[in-house]
Amino acid sequence: MTWSWAWPWWRLCLSLISMLIWHAPSAHLQPAENINYNLVHSWADKLGMELFHLGDFITRRKEVQESFKDAKVVQRVGASIVDSMAKEIEMMMDLKVSAVRRIMDTAENTALSHQNDMADKMFSYYNAKEMLEPGDPVPPIPTPAPDMDKDIGEPLIYVQPKVVVLEPRPEFHNTPVNFSVSSVHVPVNVFDRAPDVIKAIQWSENLDQIFRDNYKNDPTLSWQFFGSSTGFMRQFPASKWKKDVPVDLYDCRLRSWYMEAATSPKDIVILMDGSGSMLGQRLDIAKHVVNTILDTLGTNDFVNIFTFDKEVSPVVGCFEDTLIQATLGNIRELKEGIENFGPKSIANYTAALTRAFEILEEAKSTSRGAQCNQAIMIIGDGAPENNREVFELHNWRDPPYKPVRVFTYLIGKEVANWDDIRWMACENQGYYVHLSDTAEVREMVLNYIPVMARPLVLGRHDHPVIWTQVYADIEDTKLSDHLWEIKQCEEQKADVLEYWQVHDRMLEPSEMHRREYRRIKETWNQPVDSNVYQFMTTVSMPIYDRRENANITEEVLINEALWELQTRETRIANILGVAGTDVPINEIKKLLSPFMLGVNGYAFIVTNNGYVLFHPDFRPIFQGYILKPAYNSVDMIEVELLDDDRPARDFNPVLMTIRDSIINQSTGSKWMLVKNHFDEMKRVTRIKRQYYWTAIKNTPFTLVISYPEQYGVSRIDIRSEQDIHRVNIKGTNIRSFFDGKRWKIHPDWLFCKHSNRTFRTPETELLYFLERMTEPGWRWPASRSAMPPEHTAAMFSNNSSTGRYPSINEKESYYCDRQLMQALVFDAGVTEWFSKNSSFNSKEDKRNEFKQRFGVTVAFLATHSGLTRWHEFNLAEEPSVGETFSQKNKRAIDEIWYKRAVDQHFVRAESFVYSVPFDAGESNSEILVTASHAIFHNEGGKSAPAAVVGFQFQHSALYKLFHNITGNACAVDDKDCYILDNNGYVIISTRVHETGRFFGEVNGAIMKRLLEENVYKRVFVYDYQAVCFESRGDNNASSMLLSPLYHVLRLSKWLLHTALWYIVQLMQLAPGVSAHYAEMYSDMNGTEPEPEHHHNGHGKKSETEEHWLRYLTLHRTRLKSCDMQRELYTLYNEKDNVVYNMTAHACERPFVVLPIPFSNLILLVVDQLCPRDAALVLTVNPQTIDYHLSVNDSLACYKHAREFNRVRPQSCISRHANESNIKLCGKACSLYANLALLLLCHILSRWL
Repeated sequence: MTWSWAWPWWRLCLSLISMLIWHAPSAHLQPAENINYNLVHSWADKLGMELFHLGDFITRRKEVQESFKDAKVVQRVGASIVDSMAKEIEMMMDLKVSAVRRIMDTAENTALSHQNDMADKMFSYYNAKEMLEPGDPVPPIPTPAPDMDKDIGEPLIYVQPKVVVLEPRPEFHNTPVNFSVSSVHVPVNVFDRAPDVIKAIQWSENLDQIFRDNYKNDPTLSWQFFGSSTGFMRQFPASKWKKDVPVDLYDCRLRSWYMEAATSPKDIVILMDGSGSMLGQRLDIAKHVVNTILDTLGTNDFVNIFTFDKEVSPVVGCFEDTLIQATLGNIRELKEGIENFGPKSIANYTAALTRAFEILEEAKSTSRGAQCNQAIMIIGDGAPENNREVFELHNWRDPPYKPVRVFTYLIGKEVANWDDIRWMACENQGYYVHLSDTAEVREMVLNYIPVMARPLVLGRHDHPVIWTQVYADIEDTKLSDHLWEIKQCEEQKADVLEYWQVHDRMLEPSEMHRREYRRIKETWNQPVDSNVYQFMTTVSMPIYDRRENANITEEVLINEALWELQTRETRIANILGVAGTDVPINEIKKLLSPFMLGVNGYAFIVTNNGYVLFHPDFRPIFQGYILKPAYNSVDMIEVELLDDDRPARDFNPVLMTIRDSIINQSTGSKWMLVKNHFDEMKRVTRIKRQYYWTAIKNTPFTLVISYPEQYGVSRIDIRSEQDIHRVNIKGTNIRSFFDGKRWKIHPDWLFCKHSNRTFRTPETELLYFLERMTEPGWRWPASRSAMPPEHTAAMFSNNSSTGRYPSINEKESYYCDRQLMQALVFDAGVTEWFSKNSSFNSKEDKRNEFKQRFGVTVAFLATHSGLTRWHEFNLAEEPSVGETFSQKNKRAIDEIWYKRAVDQHFVRAESFVYSVPFDAGESNSEILVTASHAIFHNEGGKSAPAAVVGFQFQHSALYKLFHNITGNACAVDDKDCYILDNNGYVIISTRVHETGRFFGEVNGAIMKRLLEENVYKRVFVYDYQAVCFESRGDNNASSMLLSPLYHVLRLSKWLLHTALWYIVQLMQLAPGVSAHYAEMYSDMNGTEPEPEHHHNGHGKKSETEEHWLRYLTLHRTRLKSCDMQRELYTLYNEKDNVVYNMTAHACERPFVVLPIPFSNLILLVVDQLCPRDAALVLTVNPQTIDYHLSVNDSLACYKHAREFNRVRPQSCISRHANESNIKLCGKACSLYANLALLLLCHILSRWL
């Protein structure tokens, strides 16, 4: 009885326990069973079918495929393509060399014929910084008469600026120019009325005629110029100088095209005196000298810097006992090293010179360095002896040849022992300079260039042709630091203004993180194609003074007591300057026929140093407008990333072997498995590519082409009956293929180009040539570039009795790429129907249904020949939809959606690629989804991509479709549903703000599981062109107060020095004391006050105030080259991946993932009731690579220890038998000073 009574109670208790377990939110037994695998599978299938039917109907892909049925598929022969392209570039570059050679020859003859002309200081010329345009206000003439110029001892000269008419020209990037005259740029440190400067400006005006003739012969010429050794640059056509920079830093003598032409490659060891006397202004001048010398070096030069006191030490520790290549990155490292240098004790010149000679000898014996000129630069305030024994041992072993030149720079006004340091330079074929002010440093340092150029000048007839590394037009890399400084100030200003508006809310962790992420994201903005800078290479050659003797006037010391001016005739070997012309990189790219390489194919050029002249992954700027610190020394192996899973900078030997073959200008081919990143370095493909390379003759360049093996080995071609000429004969109007406005052509490709006419748009120019092709007598030009006149003369002189030969101007002044034009016209003819509405008329009801349901805005078609067509589906009467699309998507095979569609074809041919903009959910505007599908044409067992079709539709419509298919199943709190693309980016989420984000940042735990289960594969991509930001440690403390006692001491010091100054002025003493006073006065006004911390009596500052001070204080950083890596992701594309058959299993596998048919998407349903590690985040953002360097080492040290091979330039002229006859080696210095006052000044400066 008792058990029978208790049994119902036990049943009741068990039922209650069961209910509690069932509804417990933390239960781990049942929640995943809420994800029904079959249901999710049906969702994926239904969504895939709906989207595919939409794309199939909207794009009319089958009709497009049918349109190409008459095309043929031919094999792409890489060796033939690269050879043809190299010859085109060679011919174009020969034209530029020919133009420069004519400038050089004319300049040498003109200078010789005007050698006896007198300098006219009132000569009027077109000054690029002062000349006026009609209508510009004329600056008033100074009245009264100008004062005396203290520097030159003569009245200041005023010459009214000349007026010139300027007209913007597209071939000069819309810069206003004048083709009748040239303009002259004079650096700020050069006085244009100095006799030697104005005389050179006078005679060089005669170069205008050869400038005009060159342009007439070759209308593709860019800027032509003559850079004078006196500092000015004459440029044609005339244009105003850019004035949107704070300081005009430009000096043509510091540009690579000038330096490399004026001197053969050189090894330089710089020795800087580290004795205790090198303090104050002397140290500043010495550092300025070193920095200026470094600015004169290029990538074919090698250098190192040592400071010497009792010991000899490199300024960069890891560069010890070696010479390093003078790249921008290494030069920056040396400059930072010299910036931190401070003098110590007595200088040991013997040890320093011995060390320098040993380094240079080792470089020569081991075939390292430049293997041409060698020099030692000594910067100090006087040598105790001349160290003759060192020179006899190392430099005078093979008289009269002295392999190492010595240049000496004596620092300071109050110096006495100048004779020994001058002797070092004069006895070792160098030059001596005395410097007493920073203002004269640049001019004095540049004196070493004419000395090193003497063997070139004495050779007379040998004018080496120099091609530079890529560079950014007139920009100076120092501006990068300035622009970054401005950027930091703007950010601080924005912080202050924001704090005034939102106060403490700005200091919330989430807000601080958001602001920091936004700013660092801006630094990742590294556009490949940008119009901010004009990148180019320059061809140049030296111009020699053909005189052998000249009269010079110099100061001579008589009886060691009196200085006297004397004029004498002496042997000379002067360089007049350098002639050159720019070759814009974009102009070279136009010769590469990207059409012949196809989608995902590209070409690039490599220099003798292994650096790329251009490459599709060459990213020279960051932040959208700032040049990177080492932007032009990107090695080819740093942009061609092999898919071999090696760690960073552990380059594959196969790639190194290919690189050696390329820099040695061999011809070859090879296939490699590589990783290609794209779309802002946020997507990656792993692909097998073919490479072909060959030399561009008579240049240091090698051309390389590459295309995917999977679909690049074949291409679409037309049949003979589809030739434009035959089509015209049949009476078909090819112009009609391009009716209407719904079409564009690739803006960067060269279809047809007129040399003497400009057109508003590429489409207008194309229509002009289509009309001409229908006219009788149309001929296809044989080549893009005509032969240089001297080549043509040689060819025709034997075939003409009169010796007359046709000039370039007599030929057709246009060029057309025949093969590209044939393909374009064929594509336009077979796709003419696409942009018309008539093809939809029979299906108008279905069309409207799709438009309403999916919010389709535009359908588009892009062909392999660079043609893009589109058709609008206007919503809410928006007529600009098509135009908006075409402005952003007119590059056909170079568009991201085109490339991805072709790659997707080999995953599943019957599929579309869907994408949304990155982080699209953060914007408040309507999100558009882009879908694209590749059209392949098959013939004879071969296939090739002919076109890509696609459409854009509203994201909100896709979300609505997804919601309709899944019902409310994804709207409840226990599930999250996502649609991800093949690289892991969110296309659909229940939270719209997550659209466009990388899924690993949304749910890192599930993304990790997807990696573990081989849904996605992680791919490491290294960025060897990254920029990092190193703290300077000089935060602003200007708001702090000084101690009163410190003010009193400084005032006393100022009064004493002021009194001493007036005594010196009254006695009219020499400038030695004034320089010392100026140094001390500068210290007094320039020293930043020491900070003192004041407390307000209320104890510690509040935490909020401390946070605010962090934003009030400027945290300055400097730009630094660094390496970064990104962890990118791609779907495993294996068919029948078992993971897609796996069901959810409790919280052990709290998700179901399935592919969405006919797409690049997957559907992911996640159980939210299972706990997850919210702190786990996977990101695609770049992370700095840690090479585990020692404290004092840097990336430059790491790279230096792993140097790559290089090939030195062919031209090296470093000696001449007659150079020993030239005795010009720098002027001696004179000293006038009151020693008692000097001693008193020194005592006062030490006491105070």
